[in-house]
Amino acid sequence: MRTRSLLLSFIALFAVRQSALAAGHQPLPAAGDASPVSVSAHSAKHHALKTAPKAVSGASARNGVERATLARRKTEALESRATESVAVTGRQLTGRDAEQAVSKAIMRQYVPGTSAYKMLDRTPGVSFTSTDPFGIDSFGANLYVRGFFMNQMGVTVDGVPLNDQTYQSVSGMSLASAIIPDDIQSMRMSQGAGSVELPSMNTLGGTIQIGSSDPDDKRGGKVSQSFGSYGSYRTYVRLDSGKLNQTGTKLYTSYARTDEGMWMGSGDQFMQQVDAKLVQPINERSRMSAFFNWSSLAQWNYPDTSIGILKNLGWRTPHLYPNYALAYGIANGTRPYPAGYDSVPGIDGSNIAMYDGGQAETNYMGGLHFDLALTDHLTWNSTVYGHSQTGYYSYTDSDPDDQVEGGAPLSEEVWQNRQERYGFDTSLRYKWGRHTIEGGVWYENNNQQAGLFNYREPILGQGAPLKAVGPYDVYGPAYLEGYNFQWNTNVMQFHLQDSIQLAEGLILHAGFKSMTATTSGGAQYNNADWTGADALPNGSLTASQAFLPHINLDWHINRHHEIYVDVAENMRAYEVSAYGVANSVYSVQDQATFQAQKKSLEPSKAWVYLGGYRYSSKLLQVNATVYHASLIHPILAAAVGSLTNPVSQVIDFGHISMTGANGDITITPIDGLSISNNLSYNKGTYDRNVDTVGGYYALAGKNIVNYPAWMYKTSVAYSWKGMTAHFDANYYSRRYYSFMNDTSIGGYWLANAGAQYRFGKLSVLKDVTASFNVYNLFNTKYISMMGENDNPAVGDYQSMERGAVREFFGTVSASF
Repeated sequence: MRTRSLLLSFIALFAVRQSALAAGHQPLPAAGDASPVSVSAHSAKHHALKTAPKAVSGASARNGVERATLARRKTEALESRATESVAVTGRQLTGRDAEQAVSKAIMRQYVPGTSAYKMLDRTPGVSFTSTDPFGIDSFGANLYVRGFFMNQMGVTVDGVPLNDQTYQSVSGMSLASAIIPDDIQSMRMSQGAGSVELPSMNTLGGTIQIGSSDPDDKRGGKVSQSFGSYGSYRTYVRLDSGKLNQTGTKLYTSYARTDEGMWMGSGDQFMQQVDAKLVQPINERSRMSAFFNWSSLAQWNYPDTSIGILKNLGWRTPHLYPNYALAYGIANGTRPYPAGYDSVPGIDGSNIAMYDGGQAETNYMGGLHFDLALTDHLTWNSTVYGHSQTGYYSYTDSDPDDQVEGGAPLSEEVWQNRQERYGFDTSLRYKWGRHTIEGGVWYENNNQQAGLFNYREPILGQGAPLKAVGPYDVYGPAYLEGYNFQWNTNVMQFHLQDSIQLAEGLILHAGFKSMTATTSGGAQYNNADWTGADALPNGSLTASQAFLPHINLDWHINRHHEIYVDVAENMRAYEVSAYGVANSVYSVQDQATFQAQKKSLEPSKAWVYLGGYRYSSKLLQVNATVYHASLIHPILAAAVGSLTNPVSQVIDFGHISMTGANGDITITPIDGLSISNNLSYNKGTYDRNVDTVGGYYALAGKNIVNYPAWMYKTSVAYSWKGMTAHFDANYYSRRYYSFMNDTSIGGYWLANAGAQYRFGKLSVLKDVTASFNVYNLFNTKYISMMGENDNPAVGDYQSMERGAVREFFGTVSASF
């Protein structure tokens, strides 16, 4: 109460400075807790069914920019010319805290088409790994920031919130589908908990803001072509209209086609996208922009693995695809498993010898953004957006109980989802002397649907087998429907924040947000013979908090030295996912368990405290932060019970504590040479013991799963005339796999290298560039995703993905 009183006092006394917009673990319930434990009836036979994951507005800086801000920007301009490192900036953009910004020079070091999350992996405290070198495989992409998982970060693209974007939810959109990486102009991540005005359902650990580039003033375009290992290739084309009239109307459209060959097994990972953007200036200080994105992916997925599989079968154990005859024979018992498949401790051979698995997804996303200067002191920023998604996520089912009598012993089990979400985000900022007051509202409505269906595979010799990416109804409509869910979610967020320049270089920000998120609906159809339940979950859940405060103090002592402090509380809306699938109370075993869980359920919250120091000059950049985070009532699924009979259980973990520090040093000893080193430490522990249907677990004091306690990253980049070369290497320490910490994955190094030469203008072509990149330079064997089918409470479990092997890429690009 004392903290809130102080915050209210700050808000009453101070106002917000004008800013420039550029461009789950949860503790298990302790023994004796009143919270009921919920259990999913999905057993080991269905654990392999995985679901799919699922934008930054710009505002011009106006009116009375303080001398400290001008000095800071001058320093940053010098640094950006001198270094190609990850820039850490104290500019107050959308965030009321310090931010880490990935420079365009860093972006150019990656193979075109690489996920923006992978570029953030250079920054302290960030861990991103993936099964593919581009990082676009939604089942195998794994992002953590200071111990927070990707579905606990608020992420926007051009101001559109991506919300819950993991492979297990139907409440958002993956970053890989939201924007073509070549069209990204700015990318910033908060060092603290993130600003209150960012629209998001799940901002617990911070914010990531992606902004698209504007159309060029001159007519032209760009073409880029990449080739890589395993038959991979990528094409990118962009056309800019230039200014079309005296008012400055301009637009661009771009297309990207990525086809990744798989380094293990057969199949490919195909994705194509279209971006478009129109900008219309309005007078001298206002503008309107319209943006659109379309994406379509059809990706075979890599198989899940376990510690036992790796030890007994080796690193590469692919799906059986395209050997349908072998999979067919194994399913009907006429052919044996491949050597060793039936001898992995605790794992049935049928869960290893799967025919295939994959996903097909189509997204449409677009909107309008208005940045209007109403007066010399008042600005109005608004974004209106919509997003539509249809997705299919499949694997080949060999369970005899799911097959048609007299038909093939195999079928394609497909988890289908669809969502339609629409929203708007609007805010007013008023400059008053040393103060700026800002208030705004965000609203979103999301209609979601998720169901599970089985489709016929052909009898051997009577037709081609179904592809993991569809179409699935080649041999008729679905003959089995397990369940069907429908939900409607409404989110309303209000924010108010003030800022005052207390003295030259000293700025205090204080604000809060209120959020209410209500989801209603649930199971609309239940196949009791398949689910084993008389009724599946159906009802409403509301996560609501009237006061979520945020305070930030930023002191620029002089043009080189800066000290900052950031404190915030955030809340996450309840997740939405179907029966037996993810970290949602809607996925529990039956209606009775849902109702019992609902009585004591509380939404996840987090307090994040951060303090830091920064030194900036042309020669040297130093940044050091310390932080502590308390996660309260995080909700997570765990695989409890035995290895041979795991049960997916949705649990309130109660409380998690994380304390850590990040240090980053970049030096530019000579023009063109940049050397960066950073070190991160995080001590994350569960604070309560757990009593579950699978047993009692003394979890208090155990380390959090999936996130390394130590990370060290180094990079060197050198530019001379038209040539640029770079090398980077990251070390990730041991990651615990089971909640009880009895199984883990050892530490490893992952290195990349590349070179680029700019030829400049050749005939009618401009900026002709050739580049060569090596991913995973030393061919390290490592685990990318951990826990996609839940982490085990103890021991081993088939719920990991292997990281991509060494691959080579060459790219030629030109503008015209």
